[in-house]
Amino acid sequence: MRSVKRRNDLIVFYFCLLPFAFCLLLAACSKYYAPPSPSANIPPGLKSQKPYRINGIWYYPLPSAEGYVEDGLASWYGPECNGKPTACGEPYNMWADTAAHKILPLGTCVKVTNFENGRFTILRINDRGPFVAGRIIDLSVKGAQDLGCYTKGLARVRIEAVQCAAPLVIGDATYWKAEPVPSFRYGSFTVQIGAFRDPNNAYRLRDRMSAQIREVRVTDRPIRDGVWYRVQAGLYTDLVVARAEMDRFRSNGFPDAFVLAVEGQ
Repeated sequence: MRSVKRRNDLIVFYFCLLPFAFCLLLAACSKYYAPPSPSANIPPGLKSQKPYRINGIWYYPLPSAEGYVEDGLASWYGPECNGKPTACGEPYNMWADTAAHKILPLGTCVKVTNFENGRFTILRINDRGPFVAGRIIDLSVKGAQDLGCYTKGLARVRIEAVQCAAPLVIGDATYWKAEPVPSFRYGSFTVQIGAFRDPNNAYRLRDRMSAQIREVRVTDRPIRDGVWYRVQAGLYTDLVVARAEMDRFRSNGFPDAFVLAVEGQ
């Protein structure tokens, strides 16, 4: 009887342990089969769109690529930069469909058309440049080859921001299906014509330009290495008009003038 009682006690003991053991097993299984953290699938983080300075010139990346169209010279860069970090943090791959632009948001897809032969391709902006006067985009080696300008080195192109870009392969040919980004032509814009560390220089330029333009302002913006005083001229509700005024400023002694959206408008 004593052995039977002991056996029954053991059975009860084991049954009591079952829920605890089941919980341990479930926890172990949960840990083993748990899906990876969302961050595990996120590519290298894009660096912020903060202003940056190259060769003494400040560049202000756009907050949005909507409606962006630009004509100018394209160049390409290759082996000397291959494998080095790009502005967004990922290594440069000269055989990828990527390009460098001075102010378009990193990650923007652009349709680049070669005016000289009608060829076009879709590239993703993942780097900054080219910092050479007169050039608007630096293509990867593959991008230059696809546009037919690798041997020549330069090409007259048009850049258009696109919303949807996907390759469509038919036989041996690859075609691109692209949707233009909706225009944001209308809003509140101004043209920046100068930026100074010394506020006196900024206010002198403002006073000089006030005789020609109704709206001239000086705004101070803290940057990583201090405060810069920016001189902004004009207020425009049409981006096309603002760009025309930018061109006028550039041809009249302000070669670094650029359009920007007015904050808080």
